[in-house]
Amino acid sequence: MTSGVAIEHVSFGYGGTAVLDDVSLDVEQGEFFAFLGPSGSGKTTLLRLIAGFGAPAQGRILIGGRDVTSLPPWSRNVGMVFQSYALWPHMTVAKNVAFGLERRKLSRKEIARKVDAALELVELTAFANRRPAQLSGGQQQRVALARTIVIEPEVLLLDEPLSNLDAKLRVEMRTELKALQRKLGITAIYVTHDQEEANAVADRIAVLDGGRIQQIGTPGELYDRPANRFVATFLGTANLIEGHVQGGRFAADGFALDGIAAPDGPACIAIRPQDIELGAFSGGVAAVLVEREFLGSTMRYRLRVGSRAIVVDAPHHRGAKSYAVGGTVGLLIDPRQVSVLREN
Repeated sequence: MTSGVAIEHVSFGYGGTAVLDDVSLDVEQGEFFAFLGPSGSGKTTLLRLIAGFGAPAQGRILIGGRDVTSLPPWSRNVGMVFQSYALWPHMTVAKNVAFGLERRKLSRKEIARKVDAALELVELTAFANRRPAQLSGGQQQRVALARTIVIEPEVLLLDEPLSNLDAKLRVEMRTELKALQRKLGITAIYVTHDQEEANAVADRIAVLDGGRIQQIGTPGELYDRPANRFVATFLGTANLIEGHVQGGRFAADGFALDGIAAPDGPACIAIRPQDIELGAFSGGVAAVLVEREFLGSTMRYRLRVGSRAIVVDAPHHRGAKSYAVGGTVGLLIDPRQVSVLREN
């Protein structure tokens, strides 16, 4: 069984410090949803409230349409995978996975059947009699997953489950995690501060900062159409330029761009580095090339336009034209690739 989650006007704090401020969102049934934000943004606190490890000061939480705000964790039918995995070191893999089933007082035969099925699902059948210390980090993570999914929760909660793994294994495990979630058809909520990780696994993302939701959308929507400065800079690199719009023309010190669909008045625009092309200056925006970095597939240029710094990423290939540091180049910008940001 899968289930959706609704957060309605939830606020929470410690003493006089607000951690969550009037948070509302809906996670659809069977969706892989991510809470993304920096440390202290409230993402882990929100996940723990869904799990039942605390109660909101205001608002309510619904799972499958049922109000669970005042229910203890064991009455919510959710499963949580912790950052530390929290495996019992003295128990075998099979006993770790069986722990939740034993607490539910299932028969030995039913426990054995479910444990075997869970270990097969995460490809750890051959490791059933090993202890956690005899496993790699990736294998321990799979044990934690198996222990959680074996109880057949309505919602799977994941609190930065890959942060203890090395970079290569994180990439492999997030692919496996996504495939497992799809296979089970379970609703999953994933907490991370890593925007690349969130983009890779999530159907939709809620970006949090300062205990508030800044924007909710698919990874592509958030990257291509950020709502404000925080989202634009947290999800990748963005050139932010303060200026003024008049009759569809954006102007700033040394910078002018036509075709901007925004009301007249002060404005801040965001342009991704790969959405700016370099060329010979022949009118338009002139820039002085200050520095360049070879990044393999990309050449990153740092330029100065008036008093501001601009970053441009150009794809690299054999024979690609490169520009000399200290020279003047022109910036070519398609106004359709420009985001006009609202205030936070």
